[in-house]
Amino acid sequence: MDQIAFPLFLPATRLDRLAKACGSGADAVILDLEDAVDSRSKDAARQALADALEPAQVPLLVRINARGTEWNRQDELACAGLPIQAVLLPKAERAQDCEAVAKATGKPVMALIESARGLANAAEIAAASVRLAFGSIDYAADLGIAHLEHALLHARATIVHAARLAGQGAPLDGVTADLHDADRIARESRHGCEMGFGGKLLIHPAQIEPARRGFAPTEEEIVWARRVIEAAEGSEAAVQLDGAMVDAPVIKRAVSILQRANQS
Repeated sequence: MDQIAFPLFLPATRLDRLAKACGSGADAVILDLEDAVDSRSKDAARQALADALEPAQVPLLVRINARGTEWNRQDELACAGLPIQAVLLPKAERAQDCEAVAKATGKPVMALIESARGLANAAEIAAASVRLAFGSIDYAADLGIAHLEHALLHARATIVHAARLAGQGAPLDGVTADLHDADRIARESRHGCEMGFGGKLLIHPAQIEPARRGFAPTEEEIVWARRVIEAAEGSEAAVQLDGAMVDAPVIKRAVSILQRANQS
């Protein structure tokens, strides 16, 4: 699960689009039984997955309905028999919820932090799941705050910190509601990357390229990272580069930038 950076949501009612979604450039597809499916269609969507879902060329996940809803138990039972790599649990608020879903489905659980309670328990939720993701729109609605970068700084930092404490890979940042504003998607992706996220949840194929661009290092960063590595080679002590100290943490950042460059 740590290698997934740009998963694409697909309504579970639209399995006819699955092949296209898998070939879109997303590195996973999340079949959505929650927000993308209205209450009258949830049973049919779940049954469609059970009847027709087959292994795909990219990892498949299912976002089930939240614990405590009338659809959750049947979602969990269905996921136990599906060829999926993980279950995405929305509105995760307790470690026990993640553990219960993992037990019921036999699948790893990725947990969506989408509320004040979920954020308060982020560390224990991270310890009980394989990856965290930020449901930023629901979180902002729960707190009654604007869905803006400065208003979500604390939440983003807390989620990244919780994932690190649990030894997880970097979490996934929340969606950008605008489907086609490539500059905004790239800008928000860049912000998520700078905050320590390892990727971004996507809701439309048009978001994939700008999201990848936002998470990729700039040419200036790559040049700087290469110069840092060159300056540090053969030296066991700190060295200087352009008047700045180059020590172990700086070298670690340079290595990380070059790794991201190779992945983009």
